[in-house]
Amino acid sequence: MSSTRFLTGITTSGTPHLGNYVGSIRPSVRASQADHVESYYFLADYHALIKIDEPSRIQRSTLEIAASWLAAGLNPERVTFYRQSDIPEIPELTWLLTCVTGKGVLNRAHAYKAAVDKNSASGQDPDMDVSAGLFMYPVLMGADILMFNAHLVPVGRDQIQHIEMARDMANSFNHRYGEHFVPPQAVIEESVATLPGLDGRKMSKSYDNTIPLFAPREQLKKLIAGIKTDSRAPGEPKDTEGSALFQIYQAFASDEEAQALRSAYANGIAWGDAKQILFERIDREIAPMREAYEDLINHPAKIEAILLAGAAKARQRATPFMAELRHAVGLRKLGDQTKTAAQKATKAALPNFKQYREADGQFRFKLVDAQGRLLLQSLGFESPRQAAQAIGLLQKQGASALPELTSQLEALDVDMADVTAALAQLAAAG
Repeated sequence: MSSTRFLTGITTSGTPHLGNYVGSIRPSVRASQADHVESYYFLADYHALIKIDEPSRIQRSTLEIAASWLAAGLNPERVTFYRQSDIPEIPELTWLLTCVTGKGVLNRAHAYKAAVDKNSASGQDPDMDVSAGLFMYPVLMGADILMFNAHLVPVGRDQIQHIEMARDMANSFNHRYGEHFVPPQAVIEESVATLPGLDGRKMSKSYDNTIPLFAPREQLKKLIAGIKTDSRAPGEPKDTEGSALFQIYQAFASDEEAQALRSAYANGIAWGDAKQILFERIDREIAPMREAYEDLINHPAKIEAILLAGAAKARQRATPFMAELRHAVGLRKLGDQTKTAAQKATKAALPNFKQYREADGQFRFKLVDAQGRLLLQSLGFESPRQAAQAIGLLQKQGASALPELTSQLEALDVDMADVTAALAQLAAAG
């Protein structure tokens, strides 16, 4: 059975916090243990350069995040665990993707738009203090994902746009140079997509409202005591809706535990008691990992060796794939010209499928013969994956798949013998 490729990264811009743990580290470790999953985990230190200009902070964060993942149970023998900057093919791919990505797409990126809107609202030049790195951030993220043709990428809801942009980059490149990239899918755990911080806003280093993942027990207790609550007194019923304390608890608790605290809210539990319950639940899960984390932090050479081994493993895939992509775009040895021209002539003599996106957002495909004559035309699909699955069925089963797909195809005035022959040609060509 073929494996599903799963990829996730954390930017090395600060100390890992509970939001990183429940939103990325924990689900990633669990996913890595599943059968038929090929997992890629990386430390996004190139991304950190966009917003951090303290070298020691990036270095320290890299150490802390690597130690956190390993302490949480990530097995470097089972997965590919690497530092982004150890893979030179990633910035090279970023440039190739830059050349097929419209500036208008990047203009709509949330982080860039937020910076421009903030400047405009204050009467400043719209691009004041906006680096090219911030503007190009989605392309680098696209390269991270597409370098390993990841099928699934876990993200918070606020990051879905980046996965959609990576899909657009994959489709744009494939349209120009042939099928090289797999358009990725976002994976979201709804209950932990955005964990609230101490002040109720999203837990983020940018807001300085985080709870460090491996804070000592007493510090953890003190930070939880500082979570913002309302003024309702003990005995007064309390709402779980909008309660940062309850949302954090829910991210750690079982359904039964969450229901018990929900009932306690309705019965007027004191905020101090609720915070004690939250502290004990978090510490029960985190405490067993603290010792392993401290040992790793105190032995950085051990982590360095693991990351270098992971980079070598990652490059076993990245290096030949990059060579394939360089050849596809025309960055070739001059002696390859004749061979390539012959290959193109052979390819042009075959029927082929073309997948595209219409202005209405629907995804469609068509089958054209060697002369460009339209033989099959699909109706709209909600996602490119659905369109690709239908194409795959036709490529695998040929004309015998047509009855199953009748409801998804437009009726065309063509000879079905031509359609059958074209599908047979594709099957014979492999």
